[in-house]
Amino acid sequence: MKIAWFCIPAYGHTNPTLGPVRELTSAGHQVYYFSFEMFRDRIEQAGATFIGCDGYDFDMEDKENADRVGKDKVFATELLVSSTLALDAMTTEKVGEIRPDIVVSDSVAFWGKLVAMKHGLPYVSSTTTFAFNRYSSKYMKESPWDIAKMLFAMPRIDKQIRRLREKGYPVKGLLDIVQNDNDTNTIVYTSKYFQPCADTFSDRYHFIGPSIRPITSPFDKTAEKTVYISMGTVNQNREFYRNCIHALGQTNWQVIISMGTNTEHFECLPENIQVYESVDQMAVLSIADAFITHCGMNSASEGLYYKVPLVLFPQTPEQGAVARRVEELGAGVRLKSITEADIMDALKQVLNEPCYRDGAARISESFHACGGAKEARAFLEGIAHPD
Repeated sequence: MKIAWFCIPAYGHTNPTLGPVRELTSAGHQVYYFSFEMFRDRIEQAGATFIGCDGYDFDMEDKENADRVGKDKVFATELLVSSTLALDAMTTEKVGEIRPDIVVSDSVAFWGKLVAMKHGLPYVSSTTTFAFNRYSSKYMKESPWDIAKMLFAMPRIDKQIRRLREKGYPVKGLLDIVQNDNDTNTIVYTSKYFQPCADTFSDRYHFIGPSIRPITSPFDKTAEKTVYISMGTVNQNREFYRNCIHALGQTNWQVIISMGTNTEHFECLPENIQVYESVDQMAVLSIADAFITHCGMNSASEGLYYKVPLVLFPQTPEQGAVARRVEELGAGVRLKSITEADIMDALKQVLNEPCYRDGAARISESFHACGGAKEARAFLEGIAHPD
């Protein structure tokens, strides 16, 4: 089986796919992975053939553009269309050479879905967030103003859709591109238990559980309670970190903070606090008793996999959906503010009340019960070569 796999230039969307890719290539299938140079090594280590999308005026590589995509639907559509057309000649040539049996594309790497549509190939969505339909999308709170802005923008969006049709993409409207329905074959990297409104999705949706990396650099547990803090690589809220350090420095807890860049701003740390640019997150979570997180899907899932209750500090609508689901399942509490008092209150709540660890354990059990990469392989084999 030959698979053309497309992804956006983001670690949180690439990393979960590497387990299924490794499983597929180990079974003798050929995976041609369309991605970006920064991900070449890890994609090739998973056994796939890397195909670079760099250097094609692919505007989604620009961080400012990527940040704006989630806030401005017209801009997002223009960027999607421009990026798809920039890659059009290359993807058409490569698809002609490879002759894939199936296309797998990240749920927001819409150019992959469009390639499948243009060339009449079976399509599978790779969904590293929750799966969203008209029921679960209520977790993504959109105001009436957001909906009104979208309606006013439709003429400009329709203009972009016409650009795609002129290049042979059989697209009627924006929903053809961005919306998956119950007939869309989909891999979702979570469990049915954690997925909101799971009973509203058809059996074409395979909830394979999160991709959990093995521990490579173990951490020693040096205190009775270990608190881990990570807000991802993007968030640089210095006041938040300062408040955490000042408040937690007065405890006897072991505190590990993964901060990304600019760690030099935090010198003369209390003895119980360690600050890093990055850590082996699996290793830290394996010894943690509480995790303050921005609620990125991967980070939250990794914490819950290790039965760690969460303090929830979401920064985007997608992260807000993860936070809401964690709260519903009793596995964490939302941070009310970044004051020292509220940080300590939230941590004491999840550390001292066993119900939160019990809630995290139930989600963890659901993750362990999923079929993982082997289920993803069997699913794709069944689509490419149906009986």
